[in-house]
Amino acid sequence: MVAARLRCIRCGTRFSAHEHTNACSVCAPQVAAALTLDANREGPAPSRETLATGPQTMWRFDHTLPVNRDQAVSLGEGMTPMVALNHLGGDFGLPGLYAKCEFANPTGSFKDRMASSAISSACHLFGAKVIATSSTGNAGAAAAAYAAKAGIDCIVFTTLSASGPIVAQMQAYGATVVATPTKADRWVLLEQGVRQFGWFPTSPFFAPPIGSNPFGVEGYKTLAYEIAQDFNWDAPDWIVLPVCYGDALYGMWKGFQELVDMGWIKRMPRFVAAEIYGSLSAVFGTDSDVLPVMEQPYDTAASSITSPQGTFQSLTALRQSNGLPMRVQEDELLHARQIIARREGLYVETAAAATIAATRRLVESKIIGADEKVVCLLTAGGLKEMPMDAGANPVIAVPADLGEMIRLIQEKTGRTLST
Repeated sequence: MVAARLRCIRCGTRFSAHEHTNACSVCAPQVAAALTLDANREGPAPSRETLATGPQTMWRFDHTLPVNRDQAVSLGEGMTPMVALNHLGGDFGLPGLYAKCEFANPTGSFKDRMASSAISSACHLFGAKVIATSSTGNAGAAAAAYAAKAGIDCIVFTTLSASGPIVAQMQAYGATVVATPTKADRWVLLEQGVRQFGWFPTSPFFAPPIGSNPFGVEGYKTLAYEIAQDFNWDAPDWIVLPVCYGDALYGMWKGFQELVDMGWIKRMPRFVAAEIYGSLSAVFGTDSDVLPVMEQPYDTAASSITSPQGTFQSLTALRQSNGLPMRVQEDELLHARQIIARREGLYVETAAAATIAATRRLVESKIIGADEKVVCLLTAGGLKEMPMDAGANPVIAVPADLGEMIRLIQEKTGRTLST
């Protein structure tokens, strides 16, 4: 069990747990800094041997979470597969290439970890009656599912451009789904609900963005524990993940730091933040900790990571881990999404494919060495999105004639399947 209080990740000022909806009031004039859980654990941490007998969910690691496993609102999240990417590793000249397949979570994305931790905390620490979130994608679906499991109401603020399959998920779980004219309008309404009615927010809801609810971000620490466990309590050299507000990035960094502090692993992995518009890249090599709002000269298929402004928590995790940001171009994203499906049999959402594109570029530039071990976090599956590249491999109408079918396939695709 954790006795919860909050701490600013920038200046260290402490706050009560009930201030989880705020940014740091001390840093606010200069930097929008998030609060994080500064936990006082009761009793010693468990041993690695003890953990091995725990449940096959992320709640195996409840010593690092805000509430105990017997208080968890859980759908069986966590313990997702670690898959060796042998074909792409061979293509890239990187034999130690792996994927952590987060699309195997109950609602199909890594957001289940955050939702489980946040909603468990909402119920057992705060007595929340309504879960509220602003999301056009995975976070909204996860919040809706775990609120349903908890038996409490959920409202999701989205936009009319949100992906149809994910909106259908939100609706199926019984959430109240409302669409606003612009993304910014979502935050206006959500903040009013939080301040006036006491809704428990799982997502950001004001600008500049700082990240999601700190009790939810704790859930991502379990990724660090699982990855270390997957490698027999060692850390990979690099972890590459797509980044919007950096919740998973910061949570994973925090988890690995715990593992180093406990002596369970010897070193911290280096993190790579794959981003679209380059807010982190703009300041990473400077002394500044103020993240700029970037221009968005084009729309991207990677709808999960479209924020024009990064967060201080992302910058902190990158700098503290000796990592780096990597801006990925649209053509690289779409190509990566295609090759991981065709070479490895893994169908992922476009944002998840950013990890493959970033890794390839870093190997080609000799920043990642051929003998290093790299884990790509595949955050969600491709069925979450409307088809983005169906034209690249169309369905071919054929008659009930084998010879004619072979001819048409060759004509339409250039493939010869008769030999």
